[in-house]
Amino acid sequence: MTNISKNYIIEIKQILAQARQKAFTAINFAMTDAYWQIGKRIVEEEQHGRERAAYGEEILITLSKELTKEFGSGFGTRNLWDFRKFYLTFQDEEILHTLCAKLSWSHIRLIMRIDNKDAQKYYLKEASENHWSVRTLDRNISTLYYHRLLSSQIKEPVIQEMQEKTKDFYDDKLEFIKSPNVLEFIGLPTNKSYTEKELEQAIIDQMHNFLLELGKGFAFVARQQLIRTETQDFYIDLVFYNYILKCFVIIELKTHKMTHQDVGQLDMYVRMYDDLRKNKDDNPTIGILLCTETDSTIARYSVLSENQQLFATKYMPFLPTIEELQDELEREKIAFKLLREKNKL
Repeated sequence: MTNISKNYIIEIKQILAQARQKAFTAINFAMTDAYWQIGKRIVEEEQHGRERAAYGEEILITLSKELTKEFGSGFGTRNLWDFRKFYLTFQDEEILHTLCAKLSWSHIRLIMRIDNKDAQKYYLKEASENHWSVRTLDRNISTLYYHRLLSSQIKEPVIQEMQEKTKDFYDDKLEFIKSPNVLEFIGLPTNKSYTEKELEQAIIDQMHNFLLELGKGFAFVARQQLIRTETQDFYIDLVFYNYILKCFVIIELKTHKMTHQDVGQLDMYVRMYDDLRKNKDDNPTIGILLCTETDSTIARYSVLSENQQLFATKYMPFLPTIEELQDELEREKIAFKLLREKNKL
């Protein structure tokens, strides 16, 4: 390849990189500006002479239904409350168009939850001017970076430590493509997984079919379903509804040895599903944690302690046993290994 052709390719790559960055900047500004404007209108509507505290909640519920009907997901009452808080936190339009415009909605949501106003201003300024990734910002807030700087007479070691600890949290210039907030804003589905490994995909595909073939009341609901907390987004691998038991069944797959963190995460998903998705007539949600290693397979049911008796007496006759789940995982692991070896021939 000649030097001219190398330069030619480099220039084309630069054009594409710049175009993608411009697309990110345009979408990001349009989204944050729209959310700020929505928050402003919500506050103005609340201030139109109404004295009842319930009026604000009534506005959000009505608005959420109308926006969701026309624009899809991303406009639940919790998100609308965040838009309202966004406007109340940063009412200065100059800040909106300078500092906030350089940050993603995920950055802004993290900063809004800081109570100390001075710390809030510091993180807003530093994150926008130094191009902190969301993970860097989250790490610095959770480790009280601002307060440790204030209390340190010699600040350089604190700064160096932060830079060292966050050097792997590089700012992915295409991160917006995978952001559920951006996908919701531009009307694309948010339940697509962009990072599944081949083994995880194969097992999830097979587990999906396995549960439906059991014939014990399972109805498929979703895969990679987005569940949102105050500060984070999570994706549940598989969600079913059992119309015999009248409960949701959520499944999480891990391709490593089971840890306490995995169990705690599943319990959190169970609680969140009960809070956000369960209807009044539904029974408590059941979680299934599947962990598959090279040499062993583990399956575990996760049900909150207050529901143990209900699980033992009512749920077990209609759910696959742990042995059945383990056998199915082992069969799929063997099939996957044989297929990979065949493809190498």
